[in-house]
Amino acid sequence: MIRIVIAEDQGMLLGAMKSLLSMEEDMEVVGLAKNGEEAIALVQELKPDICILDIEMPVKTGLDAAEELVEQKDCKIIILTTFARPGYFERARKAGVRGYLLKDSPIEELVHSIRVIMDGRRIYAPELVDFVYEDDSENPLTERESQVLELVAEGKTTKEIAAELFLSAGTVRNYISTILDKLGAGNRIEAISRFREKGWNK
Repeated sequence: MIRIVIAEDQGMLLGAMKSLLSMEEDMEVVGLAKNGEEAIALVQELKPDICILDIEMPVKTGLDAAEELVEQKDCKIIILTTFARPGYFERARKAGVRGYLLKDSPIEELVHSIRVIMDGRRIYAPELVDFVYEDDSENPLTERESQVLELVAEGKTTKEIAAELFLSAGTVRNYISTILDKLGAGNRIEAISRFREKGWNK
């Protein structure tokens, strides 16, 4: 069971999110907070798997709370906000949040993101990933990471890539995980697509 704390200062939205997430068989909302300070206290007390934070809340913002909760390694932070602002996103990334989603996304997207984040991935709204790279045409991947992604794009399996590059399968999996994080991609296909869009495969 995925245990979740939600922090949101709009009561109606808080109640709706609790009801919708509680309908999922593998999810349980264990705590509700109306500001960042309450969220920090609940995370420390209840030790949830996921904490969903709005940004603009009274007393303490979601970003302030995320920065304080960075030490809580077992709790993964998701920012859910109306604001697709590069400054907010950059601050959230530096605080180590695992997800940054926009409130106009369907609930199914939030549910999917929670499960993906529990599997160790990061999920960022596509609009925000564009902000990160729009003024930066430099390939964020190392030469070896680019090489691994090119082989993935050729349809090679982890085992085949490991054999070709004289690496262990575990090392290749680690490379792929790092590639997804750096490109803000949810899966290999997204990563390949983003890599090619930017022309980094030339």
